[in-house]
Amino acid sequence: MDDALVLGIGNVLWADEGFGVRCVEAFDEAWTLPAAAKSLDGGTQGLYLLPFVQATRRLIIFDAIDFALEPGTLRVLEGDAVPRYLGARKTSLHQTGFQEVLALAALTGTLPDPIVLIGVQPVEFEDYGGSLRPLVASRIPLAIDLALARLVEWGLAPVRREAPCPLASPLSLARYESERPSAASACRVGDARFLPVGD
Repeated sequence: MDDALVLGIGNVLWADEGFGVRCVEAFDEAWTLPAAAKSLDGGTQGLYLLPFVQATRRLIIFDAIDFALEPGTLRVLEGDAVPRYLGARKTSLHQTGFQEVLALAALTGTLPDPIVLIGVQPVEFEDYGGSLRPLVASRIPLAIDLALARLVEWGLAPVRREAPCPLASPLSLARYESERPSAASACRVGDARFLPVGD
């Protein structure tokens, strides 16, 4: 069993919905975790994340959450507030799935303790193919600092890499930004093949 899991959840194809994934990506580029801890891009995997949650003692989650606060606000939730809040203010299908992951882990006696959610209030979700808004992107370093502080508190201090280690994923932020079409040249409200066309 791992001592800690740093998990980012979200959908990078829907603007600020990708915050959690971008946080764990930036974390992995700059920091190396001790052998007793792991990091994971959970994307929109929902229930498929259950084995990873069951296999860790402590859990840190990065996600975009509708806190009904000013856009860009970072908030940290812990313990019982995490599944309750994900259920009450879900902004996407992955949150419903992840609320169920936590419920199933609790039912099987494998719920991590503590659970820490580091969430940001989004600026924009409804931008298919768009990227994080600058305000939300600017919160990534602070979100990472909050996670680092918690890991140090748990005795699992990460080590800073000597040089950044960019990910090779086709959906990494650098590649995504350099290759995605502009808003003027692509439909950014969904798949244009399936949208109603006016008379």
